[in-house]
Amino acid sequence: MTLAGLSEATGISVSTLSRLESGLRKPSLELLLPIARAHQVPLDELIGEPPVGDPRVRSKPIVRHGRTYWPLTRQPGGLQAFKVHIPQSEQEPEPRTHEGYEWLYVLAGRLRMVLGAHDVVLTAGEAAEFDTRVPHWFGSTGEGPVEFLSLFGPQGERMHVRAKPTRSSSRS
Repeated sequence: MTLAGLSEATGISVSTLSRLESGLRKPSLELLLPIARAHQVPLDELIGEPPVGDPRVRSKPIVRHGRTYWPLTRQPGGLQAFKVHIPQSEQEPEPRTHEGYEWLYVLAGRLRMVLGAHDVVLTAGEAAEFDTRVPHWFGSTGEGPVEFLSLFGPQGERMHVRAKPTRSSSRS
C-alpha cells in the first residue's frame, strides 16, 4: 500500500504517515488504530508485540443468555469464528432473523436447530449452513450440554469446499 493510499484509507496526512514511517514521529494510539483497521490487523500485530511462543487462542469468553462464546478470530469484519457452549436446558425455541450467513459444526453433545419449518438435531461431527434471514434458533436438546463451532459471515459470503471427484463420477 502506498502512503497516498493509506492516507486515503485512514484520513491521516501523507506527511504524518511519512514521519511515522521514518521514525521522525512517535506513534500515538490515535494514529495506530486507523492504520491497524486499514491493514485489517490487530493492534498488537501492527506494533510488533513479541510472540508469546504459545499458539493457543487465548480469547476471553463472552457469556450471553447463559451461553458461552469464545471468539476465535482476531480481526474485525468479514468472517467471524466462535466456539459456543450451551448448557443443558429445555428452552422453547424463539426463532429470529438477521443479516448474514452462518455455518455450524457440532463438536460434542446434541444441538437442536430450528430453521424455518425444519426442526432437526445435529450430533457431533455434523454440520449445517444457512442464510440467517431465514428464521432460526438453536439450543440444547435438554439431554446435556452442547458445544459447536460457529462461522458467521456477512450476507452473500458462502463457504466453498472443493473436493476431488470420485472415480465413478470422473468417468461420466
